[in-house]
Amino acid sequence: MIWYKDFYAGEAVAAKKEKIKWKIQHKAGQLDVYVIALGSAEGNLLDIIPSWELMQKYYPKMDMLIVGIDKGYDNAMELAGRIVTDVYKETGTFAVKEYFLEKNRENLRKEPVWKSCS
Repeated sequence: MIWYKDFYAGEAVAAKKEKIKWKIQHKAGQLDVYVIALGSAEGNLLDIIPSWELMQKYYPKMDMLIVGIDKGYDNAMELAGRIVTDVYKETGTFAVKEYFLEKNRENLRKEPVWKSCS
């Protein structure tokens, strides 16, 4: 699972988004929390996945880029709509996957590389 650096968070979870992220990464139960990831199938812009599904051992989450979280399915749907709208305003296209993959690559290039002194 890869988390977009400045991932979106709905109003209900904005204040504790890092704590929720930590819990999801450490397989702690999160009731009614949904993650919004880049579409996994051809033609899908985004996938909305209940966080409890990510706790399953064999859930295919290796290359999943999470771009948002929210509490409640309806709120997650609204947030997904806002994400798509923001991408459209920025690019003039609905190329959500390409937009976030490029932004993620840019963020990775900007991060400092730490070297150990051994």
